[in-house]
Amino acid sequence: MKRILMLFFIYLSTSSFAQVIINDSVAVDTIKKPRHWSIIAKNSVMFNQAAFSNWVGGGANNVGWLASANYNLTYEKERNLWENIIILNYGQNTTKGIGTRKTQDVLNFSTNYGRQFSKSWYVSAGASLLSQFSGGFEDGNNPEAKKISNFMAPGYVNAGLGITYRPNENLTVTLRPANGRFTFVLDKELQFAGSYGLKADGDFFLMQLGFLGSAIYKVKLMENIEMTNTGSIFSNYLDKPDHMVLSYNMLLNMKINKYISSIITLDLMYDHNQIQKTQLKQTLGIGFAYNIDNGVKRSDRKDNQSWLKK
Repeated sequence: MKRILMLFFIYLSTSSFAQVIINDSVAVDTIKKPRHWSIIAKNSVMFNQAAFSNWVGGGANNVGWLASANYNLTYEKERNLWENIIILNYGQNTTKGIGTRKTQDVLNFSTNYGRQFSKSWYVSAGASLLSQFSGGFEDGNNPEAKKISNFMAPGYVNAGLGITYRPNENLTVTLRPANGRFTFVLDKELQFAGSYGLKADGDFFLMQLGFLGSAIYKVKLMENIEMTNTGSIFSNYLDKPDHMVLSYNMLLNMKINKYISSIITLDLMYDHNQIQKTQLKQTLGIGFAYNIDNGVKRSDRKDNQSWLKK
């Protein structure tokens, strides 16, 4: 009898223990782990076309395309903030009687890590790379014209330390009083004195030390219409600090439906080492778009709501 009771007791103990394990497993599975990565991506392929036949006003048949990818990957956990931006744009236009010309060419990577020391303020360090995919010529993309640029000619690398102000996911301002700006000209045809600030023929590298300020501001103008503004300013401490490098980019995204959008871009730039004039570029296109937005807004993240913590 004692053996029967002992076996029965062991059975009950084992069943209870197993049930606790199962219940604990279910409880663990139902707990949602906090998400710290935010990924926002905009991919698009735009087209434009014009055709003429016996048109008194004149004109040339043309067709063009523009492909772009814009990714923003952000990691936020407690006092850590790590932002990564990838921008890839390339486009061409073919006009009857003229040929194919490049209309857009951008290769841009940037990363910035910050450690929070006050509400919305971070001590930060970051780097960026700006260049293009293919050669550029005085006459658009005509290889018979004079070459003025190429892949990593120029290529700009910025790296420095500073502070970042980020009150929400729509505004980021970074100030780097200690920033190195490195200019690369890897195309031998463009390695001559004066080209992108190079000091002598055969040089391929220029180093500058100065102040860099940059800002990104996103605003929703109305339903399905968003504007992203990006600006930067650089001043070289070592040589002619008044010859600042200024740039501004505006991207206006007008969403027609889930897969079709119209995009307008505007670029303004002034760089004394390139050309002593204000540079302007504007594009307009309509086409297919695919967006990814699995981000968690900072205002919805309990672990980042520092203003609610006692």
